[in-house]
Amino acid sequence: MDIVASRTVRDLWDERVRTHGDRVFLVEEDSADRVRTLTYAQVGARVAQAANLFRALGVRPGEAVAVHLGNGADQVECLFGLAAIGAVTVPLHPRSSATECRELIARVGARLVVTEPAVRPAEGYGPDVRVLLARTGDDARPAPAATTTPAPVPTPVPTPVPTTGPTVRPTTDAPLDYVRARDAQPTTLLDRVPLTGDDLACLVFTSGSTARPKGVELTHANLLHSGSYVAWQASLTSDDRLATTMPACHVNFLLNALLPVLVAGAALVSIERYSASRFWGQVRRHDATVVQAIAMIVRTLLLQPPAADDRDHRVREILYYLPIPDRQKVEFERRFGTRLLNSYGTSETLVGVLTDPPVGERRWPSVGRVGPGYQARIVTDDGREAAPGQPGEIQVRGVPGRTLMRGYAGDPAATAAVLDADGWFRTGDIGTVDEDGWYFFQDRRSAYIKRAGENVSPAEVESVLQQHPDVAEACVLGVPDPVLDEVVAAFVVPSPGADPTPEVLRRFCATRLAAFKVPSTVEVVPRLPRTRTYKVAVGDLATQPSGRVAVPEIGR
Repeated sequence: MDIVASRTVRDLWDERVRTHGDRVFLVEEDSADRVRTLTYAQVGARVAQAANLFRALGVRPGEAVAVHLGNGADQVECLFGLAAIGAVTVPLHPRSSATECRELIARVGARLVVTEPAVRPAEGYGPDVRVLLARTGDDARPAPAATTTPAPVPTPVPTPVPTTGPTVRPTTDAPLDYVRARDAQPTTLLDRVPLTGDDLACLVFTSGSTARPKGVELTHANLLHSGSYVAWQASLTSDDRLATTMPACHVNFLLNALLPVLVAGAALVSIERYSASRFWGQVRRHDATVVQAIAMIVRTLLLQPPAADDRDHRVREILYYLPIPDRQKVEFERRFGTRLLNSYGTSETLVGVLTDPPVGERRWPSVGRVGPGYQARIVTDDGREAAPGQPGEIQVRGVPGRTLMRGYAGDPAATAAVLDADGWFRTGDIGTVDEDGWYFFQDRRSAYIKRAGENVSPAEVESVLQQHPDVAEACVLGVPDPVLDEVVAAFVVPSPGADPTPEVLRRFCATRLAAFKVPSTVEVVPRLPRTRTYKVAVGDLATQPSGRVAVPEIGR
């Protein structure tokens, strides 16, 4: 099944501006309670201006541009503006450290980054990287809790940008004011470079289970397929309003919220920061009909005092990922008068390839059946297809670059390890399927930690800890948490003669990792327990008593 054909994201934008120009496309609410509403025509004009600006700055088709911003309209217009000129967006998490940003920017060869004062690291982004600075005016926001202090921002002195055709790159070392430079551009696209659905549009880095993040290559066809798939999954129409608090750098936002809304001609309600005490009121106030949620959101909403108007809303569907305990599912649906649409997917599969259908039977805690455009199977360790109810690896079949990622950027070996020549993607996750084709997720074979919706690679955190001269060895694992799903716990063996303290090691991590990756607890131990094959006995560590530091609940 190929419902995308040769279309591109630029084609879809042109169509939506033409057919839905006066309809609301984006409602954004920031952490200061400021709300801005933009129509398709308004965002379309900004997309064209952003595209013209990037071309004027010398960005070429196929070139990577880093976008290091919090949620907001400028991130959306950068993504679609870059796609319109055949360039590649590389979104960076707003809480990423300078070290993380520099490493990823260097890997993709980006020469330009769009950022904002609230997240811009003091150390900068590396040599020869130009900076476009957004949100320096009325839309500026306070800096979130971060691992670095943003650098003082000099008064931008933008080089004049012509309104016709590309020009040379500005030579000033000062950051260029993004809004002023964008607004100097025409509101129609000047240079319509040749594009196909197979061209790369976005490169999303995901930690997975390795210390080195992998870049998931997403084509124009990937983006359009995802939009069409989730529009089917959630039965979206142009009258819908989809509310999300997911970071715009994640595929949950990009492929499972933004693109479906664009395909359906609906409205996206983007809430910058999740707050358990405010979220359901925001859902109701913005008249959302579909909402994205993860386990942490469900659990923290249930912790709020019940209100008489909890069921006073138009939400018909909660797009949800993986099961929670039956008790919490029943309690949530009864209290809020809505239902969870369960599904399973990965960044590499783009969407919830196993999903509850939009209509008809659902079999909680099943993650659903195979969605259109995919095949799935359960494979045992010896390579056989599992019998009904027999555990094995979840594998998904699709078309690379269309219904699956194109591959891992610059890493053909890693791509070949998970994606075979027949289009079968090895998820590394364990599940079962029943006789009727309903799938059940059991566990992730890959060991990454799920902290409030963020994936944390234990190997990455261990690698950072072991850079400290007082640490000889480290083991990192997830510890169950009633609110955050899991928190990051580290066990370290000191170097001979050293006596590191937990807080020293946590501060060391905080200068090198995003805040959500920093261990909530660090325990110094004389040795790590081992199995008979000399591997670390993670189960033994998980049961050890620990003098753990308090972890603040988020969104309160």
